[in-house]
Amino acid sequence: MTNPFQLLGISDDVVNAVKDLGFETPTPIQEQSIPVLLEGTNDFVGLAQTGTGKTAAFGLPLLELIDFKVTKPQALILCPTRELCLQIANDLKNFSKNVANAHVVAVYGGANIMQQLREIRQGVQIVVATPGRMLDIIGRKAIDFSNVKYVVLDEADEMLNMGFQDDINDILSTTPDDKKTWLFSATMPAEVRRIAKNYMDNPVELTMGTKNTGNVNIEHEYYIVRARDKYAALKRIVDFNPEIFAVVFCKTKLDTQDVAEHLIKDGYNADALHGDLSQQQRDKVMQRFRERNMQLLIATDVAARGIDVNNVTHVINYSLPDEIESYTHRSGRTGRAGKTGISICIINSKELGKIRQLERIIGKQFTKAELPTGFDVCEKQLFSLVHKVHNVEVNNEQIDQYIPRIMDEFADLSKEDVIKRFASLEFNRFLDYYSKAPDLNAAVGDERGERGERGERRGRGSEGYTRLFINLGSVDEFTRGDMLSFICNNGKIAGKSVGKIDLKGVFSFFEVEDDVADKVFEGFKSVEFNGRSVRIEKSGDGGRGEGAGERRGGGERRSGGFGGERRSGGGGGGYRGGGERRSGSGSGRREGGNREGGGFRDFSGRSRDDKGGSSDRPRREGGNREGGDRKKKW
Repeated sequence: MTNPFQLLGISDDVVNAVKDLGFETPTPIQEQSIPVLLEGTNDFVGLAQTGTGKTAAFGLPLLELIDFKVTKPQALILCPTRELCLQIANDLKNFSKNVANAHVVAVYGGANIMQQLREIRQGVQIVVATPGRMLDIIGRKAIDFSNVKYVVLDEADEMLNMGFQDDINDILSTTPDDKKTWLFSATMPAEVRRIAKNYMDNPVELTMGTKNTGNVNIEHEYYIVRARDKYAALKRIVDFNPEIFAVVFCKTKLDTQDVAEHLIKDGYNADALHGDLSQQQRDKVMQRFRERNMQLLIATDVAARGIDVNNVTHVINYSLPDEIESYTHRSGRTGRAGKTGISICIINSKELGKIRQLERIIGKQFTKAELPTGFDVCEKQLFSLVHKVHNVEVNNEQIDQYIPRIMDEFADLSKEDVIKRFASLEFNRFLDYYSKAPDLNAAVGDERGERGERGERRGRGSEGYTRLFINLGSVDEFTRGDMLSFICNNGKIAGKSVGKIDLKGVFSFFEVEDDVADKVFEGFKSVEFNGRSVRIEKSGDGGRGEGAGERRGGGERRSGGFGGERRSGGGGGGYRGGGERRSGSGSGRREGGNREGGGFRDFSGRSRDDKGGSSDRPRREGGNREGGDRKKKW
């Protein structure tokens, strides 16, 4: 029987690779676009929602059109973030595994530029790149695009929204005039329409569904709560969905880290993904999430772009996005590849108008849902446990040897007693927590406690806590979640006993409840990390306390500073530990190709990589930019 991809014109070698990946039937966007793109004679605009298979829609035709006997760049794919860059490159490598001499290179910030240059020099036909790093390499005159026949602009709306218009112009000016340009986007704002007009000649347009609408496989719900109850509402939603595998979106990297840290302390399997993480840290977080070793990924909008993880059950909007179109991209993390998903918004009564606006934009009705009661959560958790026990796979060969001892242990218990006690192991934990759980649902117009989204949840002071110094920090590849686990495991304390964690460069501060401080000191007496002794001191003891250490760490003062987040101990920007610097009021911050905050460039006009030096071309991005000059607000 002929494979459907073969009927579209894809060769056997590529079809076999696609089948090995588990894909048997083309998605609608693939079915409609592949025959058009295989002709190789037209510019193309494809509008389809995230998760509908756009990478294969342009990737499979590229593999048919490129001459792999020639080891020069023939196709350039531009995308907004390094996660998406890596995803596209990996997909193309998998699709072309049976094609002789096929070479795909991913070019993105936050990684060693010299390694990327070596791969380019060795010969490549397809370059997948983020705009900032691509400009760096062009500035070094390290790549020749004279043989490029096809340029793909993926997630074009997001690239424009992130301010890459000038970068795209500069990059495309180095490619031949007779190339074909393929543009793919989830939404079609005026800026994308303009880019199509500027770069293309009478393009073929394909729209799957209605422009800017949401995925039909996604249900949209919203919960109205008071601002001070938002974190409690998040926990209740998670507890009511025992099998949840979700991405939780926050507005800022600070909120992202804060929510993740609180979830970890409360016993949830969560971690944060934002622009302050190094590439190694980001890779570690994403690997855990892809392997489902993590249940909740807390992310900012830009950091989550390019996340292509199957079977995400929920997207939770802890904060609504600033841009209307961003909601489409957020919700597109679930309901992928024909699966169903749920997008949840946790809002206060003042934000109801934004929900109505979203309904008009995506063309779908939101369901107003009620947060479950404590009893509902306990019941759901209990029967989830019962279901797991009923359906667990029993390894008789291994368990049989222990059955006699198990039966002896339960000899004085009836069958009913055994069931009750087993169920209570998990049930009691939720019963204790939710025994007096309040109703978190707020009525429309109830504006009590709407003074800020984070104030109540994070307002716990330091009274009753001891502040400690530890000689480990971000240069040791620690996130706050990693540090929390490290403290709990070695100090033999529970996460709820840990207060604020202030991660610096080469050292950090953290708070623990007064009655467990001695236990932490005892637990860290002989702990080593990477061959060196770990030192714990009371903050204020020795040379790195509240005086020396805090001044070096940049203090706790936060202020606006021209639209970017400012953390400084004075007026001019403070150093945070081992060379990490958060700038003062005038300068933006750039680390490993990540940019968050206002529309700043480095004052020198030069871009910097973690390991690869600099170029004279100004750089907007090294994979991720958060904040920036946004076009369309609510």
